[in-house]
Amino acid sequence: MELPKFLLGDNTDYPNGIYIVHTEFPRFVINLENDELEWLEEFSKEDQVELEAETENMINAATAFYDREVSRYDD
Repeated sequence: MELPKFLLGDNTDYPNGIYIVHTEFPRFVINLENDELEWLEEFSKEDQVELEAETENMINAATAFYDREVSRYDD
């Protein structure tokens, strides 16, 4: 099965949460409500340095995905 790069997640136990799942490496879940990020990968020390530099870009991409998806409901 081919998965899209981002998935929108929802859970009624967390009604204010806005979850975006990034399905490609590095896999993560971000809650856009509070920008809390949960990595779904194990990283070496070298990977962590590179990821710290790219984290802002990944959050921006996840936010742009959410904004695009929400705007499609307005059309």
